[in-house]
Amino acid sequence: MKILTSEQIRRIDAETIKREGIPSLELMKRAATAFYNRFTERFPDKNISVLIFSGVGNNGGDGLVIARLLHKSGYSLKVCVVEYSDQYSEDCAHNLRRVKAENIAYTKIKAEKDIPDMNGYDVVIDGIFGTGLSREVSGIAAQVIGRINESRKPVISIDVPSGLFLERKTSFAVQATETITFQIPKLALYLPENRDFTGDVRIVDIGLDREAIAEAESYMYFTEMGEIVSLLKPLEKFAHKGTEGHALIIGGSLGKTGSVCLAAKAALKTGCGLVTAYLPQCGVPVIQSNFPEAMAIEDQHREHISDIRYSLHPDAIGIGIGMGQHPETQDALHRFLQNNRTPLVIDADGLNILSQHREWVSLLPPKTILTPHPKELSRLIGEWNNDYDKIQKTRLFARENDLVVVIKGAYSLIIDAESVFLNSTGTPALATAGSGDVLTGMITSLLAQGYKPTDAARVGVYLHGLTADLTKEQIHPRSFIAGDIIGHIGDAYWKLEKNE
Repeated sequence: MKILTSEQIRRIDAETIKREGIPSLELMKRAATAFYNRFTERFPDKNISVLIFSGVGNNGGDGLVIARLLHKSGYSLKVCVVEYSDQYSEDCAHNLRRVKAENIAYTKIKAEKDIPDMNGYDVVIDGIFGTGLSREVSGIAAQVIGRINESRKPVISIDVPSGLFLERKTSFAVQATETITFQIPKLALYLPENRDFTGDVRIVDIGLDREAIAEAESYMYFTEMGEIVSLLKPLEKFAHKGTEGHALIIGGSLGKTGSVCLAAKAALKTGCGLVTAYLPQCGVPVIQSNFPEAMAIEDQHREHISDIRYSLHPDAIGIGIGMGQHPETQDALHRFLQNNRTPLVIDADGLNILSQHREWVSLLPPKTILTPHPKELSRLIGEWNNDYDKIQKTRLFARENDLVVVIKGAYSLIIDAESVFLNSTGTPALATAGSGDVLTGMITSLLAQGYKPTDAARVGVYLHGLTADLTKEQIHPRSFIAGDIIGHIGDAYWKLEKNE
């Protein structure tokens, strides 16, 4: 699903109206109805009281139609039109006349004294500004937004939280509990720096013209289940361990061999036929007893990796987890990179060592996958000013070095030389020790099975997040551990294959 800019969304709205031969009011009604359906699903009790803040533009018009729908259904509500301008859009003005005609309680807010006390309401609907906002919020609109945020009431925003910019950093906006956005994902709704504004994000279909969406150009995509299903390779009837790929996991040091156990087990559970772990000597008894399905190769040093030597021919390699940064380990990694041509995933200390020797990046095979968390990423590409800057710097880094970069976190980003893919699965449960090690094993497994590097990263990240989604009712997110991810990879595959 394409992520588009505010200007592109405006054009698609216009094209929908033109191609389908409908009035703009009909499209507004579609959007309001989609919002209404989600809102009433979340708040089915019609005894609640609702306070709706509308602006004077088309987002405000959406709010007024929503007010009419809720009023007709029997909800108790009041509408407040925030008159930050005396220039109403035509559709907004039309729906304000309808609000009056239907005897819905409303008031205009022109000064701070007009802002109502919100204590008497159960939920607030925010429809002051939409996607077309181009300047910082000020005046009465800013005062209203401030009061909404101070109220601590559940706030449901229409399309975007009022005050949120789609293409640049936002410093002040409505702090929504949930954002019900219209059909097209907006990047700003999924960026870490906007987490206080967006709340939970729900996408609803409003019937925009699909050909117009298809014609819009974008390098950013929001990953949906159907796309991941289309990438999955079939498991052939006559498959055997020799046909499903051999993953090699290289890492570990004294006290950190558990990371290799997690990655190796995750690799095998993700579907590769064979997995071998390369560890210092201290780690071999650990993995052989903890995970007997894995083969093991021991380094010549007892406590850390000192010289990476093996005679097998893996289909993909994951390296860096738990490896430490001992000088001998750094030298061993350098020699390995000089000689390796096997598809590669690098994580953890492998990334930290690379950041100390940036010239080694040129030794990486094309489309090598890097899986940094934000701090590891900053060591590689430098600091950034905001999330938009982070994405652009990572795009440049990936393009210049022909890499695939997975920026781990809520809504993980997969960035290659051409595209940015935003992942849609996962919960805060994944913020747990070993979660990244498991992801490394999963992506390495998919790479070994013959997936293209970007596809391996996308499928691996999606599956990884889906394990948390599937268990959120059974395992409290505070109690979820990396082993739970591994234990539910099979369930995630079932979910994908059923395409529910």
